[in-house]
Amino acid sequence: MCTDIPPEVVCALSEGQVSLAIQRAGICGGRFGAVANALERKGIQTERGNINREIIKNNMLLEQAKEMLMLAKQELHSAQYATYKSTQIKNTVVSVKNEVMEMIAKVRGRKGRLDLPIVSGKHLRKISDSNRKSNTAALGLQSANNAEKFITTRKIDSFESLAKFTADKEQRYQQLETVHLSKGQKLNRLKELSKMYALYAPIQATYKESQSLKGFAKMKYDKEHKDSLSKYPELKERMQSLLQNGEKITPKQWKAEIQSLQGEYDSIGKEQTKTATELAYAEIISYNRKNLERELQNESRQHNKRQNKTKQREEEI
Repeated sequence: MCTDIPPEVVCALSEGQVSLAIQRAGICGGRFGAVANALERKGIQTERGNINREIIKNNMLLEQAKEMLMLAKQELHSAQYATYKSTQIKNTVVSVKNEVMEMIAKVRGRKGRLDLPIVSGKHLRKISDSNRKSNTAALGLQSANNAEKFITTRKIDSFESLAKFTADKEQRYQQLETVHLSKGQKLNRLKELSKMYALYAPIQATYKESQSLKGFAKMKYDKEHKDSLSKYPELKERMQSLLQNGEKITPKQWKAEIQSLQGEYDSIGKEQTKTATELAYAEIISYNRKNLERELQNESRQHNKRQNKTKQREEEI
């Protein structure tokens, strides 16, 4: 806190004009006699002058304290307003978030777990095999805790954002499915080429060896490799049928491509499975919302029906 006395007041005091200093400071001081005033002008401090100087100083400190108090109140008000707005925003986020979380909590309270669609949903089918129930149990799709974790980690704060999440993931799944299928087809073809070449290569070698021989040596060699040589025309035709647009036989290149494609294929497959599982969670949560609404409506109708029957009996009595 600054405690400096204003310059005009200091100037008056330095000239011994204490009365003027009091006047300039805008405060009330003690009465100042002519004798004391004359002595102060000569630079001689008097008791009355010292008292007035202390009054000036204290009043200046008081004014500065008032200013600081006013500033502190303004800062406090600003801080309180900021806290209020922050709390409002936080409460809004919590209330929105609870729209989905509260539904899950209600279903868990009623049944202990989430329900599965009676007719398997399109996304639930994507992660199933011959035994869907064992799959869903293994994945924990009916677990309310897992559903809450899914909602929290994906930052889904409302059923509207759940619908948007589903739409985005469906689009992503279609992209993955297309790429996965394309790479799978290419990978299968390369594997088929490699497998065919493994059958063709030794027969081709036998045929080339036969062609390099002449006379008795060739006759003897062909007799010894009769079975292999008989297979050559068929295997050659099958090998050629797998090659496309003048494609050459490059077994080393095929092997390298298979290794590269296999890694990509497996990686895409994992992401596809993860996306399918996310969609299945979203599907089950959406189903449970509709199912809970339906059950509550049925319970309400049953309750009203019972009340009407009770009322009718009372009227009959």
